[in-house]
Amino acid sequence: MSGPLRGVRVLDLTSTFSGPYCTLMLADLGADVVKIEAPGGDIARQLGAATVPGMAAVFLNMNRGKRSVVLDLTTQRGQADLARLLPTADVLVHNMRPGAARRLQVSYEDCARHHPGLVYCAIPGFSGDSPHADRPAYDDVIQGASGLAAVQSVNQDQPGYVVTPIADKLAGLTAAVGVLAALRHRDATGEGQRVEVPMFDTTFAFGLLEQLDGWTFEPPVGPPVYPRTAAANRRPYRTRDGHLCVMIYTERQWRRFLDRAGRGSVLNEPRFDSIGRRIANADALYGIVGEIMLTRTTDEWLAVLDEIDVPCAPLARYEDLLRDGDLLERGVVSLVEHPTVGTLRSIAAPLRFSSTPVVAYRPAPTLGEHQAQILGTP
Repeated sequence: MSGPLRGVRVLDLTSTFSGPYCTLMLADLGADVVKIEAPGGDIARQLGAATVPGMAAVFLNMNRGKRSVVLDLTTQRGQADLARLLPTADVLVHNMRPGAARRLQVSYEDCARHHPGLVYCAIPGFSGDSPHADRPAYDDVIQGASGLAAVQSVNQDQPGYVVTPIADKLAGLTAAVGVLAALRHRDATGEGQRVEVPMFDTTFAFGLLEQLDGWTFEPPVGPPVYPRTAAANRRPYRTRDGHLCVMIYTERQWRRFLDRAGRGSVLNEPRFDSIGRRIANADALYGIVGEIMLTRTTDEWLAVLDEIDVPCAPLARYEDLLRDGDLLERGVVSLVEHPTVGTLRSIAAPLRFSSTPVVAYRPAPTLGEHQAQILGTP
C-alpha cells in the first residue's frame, strides 16, 4: 500500500455520507480503514443504482479502499471486539449523535480508556454543547438550519437545496482536515484527543465566509448576502446556439471584453467604474453581459474569450465529462473491475503527491468481507 498515510489505521464507525466521505479521503491517502458495520450494514449499501444487492452506487463510490467487519455494538460481544481493536488503531471516526455514542459505549471517554493516544473524531449534526446536540440530522436538515438553503433560493420562487449533499461532504472534508491535524499533534507529543466537527457549525461557517457581507460590521451596513453570487443574472449565459460559463473579474478583463463587444463605455458609468461598484451592481452588469453573449455562437465566444484571456468554459454535462478523452487518458475517470459487482466506473482521488502518490483503486468491500482477516472470527 502506498500513500502519505501508509501505516495509519482508522476504525470507521460511520454511515451514510458525512463520515464515509471523511474516511474515503483517509483511505485514498493510504490509511488502513476498517469499516465497522452493524449486522444490517451501512444504509448507503441501498442508496442509488445497483446491480448486486447491498452494493449500490453510493456505497461503492464512498467506500472504495476500505475493509469491512460486522460488529453488533448493542451486545457485550460486539463491544468487547471493538475494545480489542481500539489499541491497534490510530484514529476512530463516527457520525452518531452524542447520546447514541454513549449508549453504545463509544464515547470519547469510553475509547480513551482503552487507548489514550487515540485520535477520536465525531461528526454529529449539532455540537455536543448545543441544545440540539441529540437531534437527528441529515444533509437537507442542515442545509435548511444553517441558512444555506435560504441563500441558495435567492431570486427563486421556492426554497431549494443544493443538489449534491454539500453539508455532508463539507463536514466529511473538514473532519479529514481535523484528523490530520490531530495526528500531527499526536506524532509530536504522543497525546490523543477528541475532534468534533458538527455539520451545522461547519456549514454555517462555510456559507458565511462571503455571505456575511454587510453583517460583518456592527451595526450592519447591508444584508448578509454577497451581491455578486446572489445576482439573478449570474448563470450560464445563453449564446446563439447553447450556453457558456464566463467569469469576467479584473479591470483588464472587463475592458477587453466590453471593448471587443463594442460596449466599452459601460465601464464609464458610475455604478460600474470600480470593482466595488461592479460587485454591488453585479446583477445589472451581468444582465448586460447576457445581452452581449447572445450575439455569437458558443464556439465563436470561446475563440474570442481565449484570445483576450477571459476565463470561460462550455456548460458541461456529467454524461459528456465521463466520456471525455482527456479525463480518461489521465485516469481521472477509469473502468475498473470489482470482484463481485463487475465492471465499474471510478473517479480518481483529486490529490497529486510527488513522493507519496495516492492509492490506486481498491474495491469497496462486501458486508463483513474482512471479518476473519481482522478479528480472526468468521
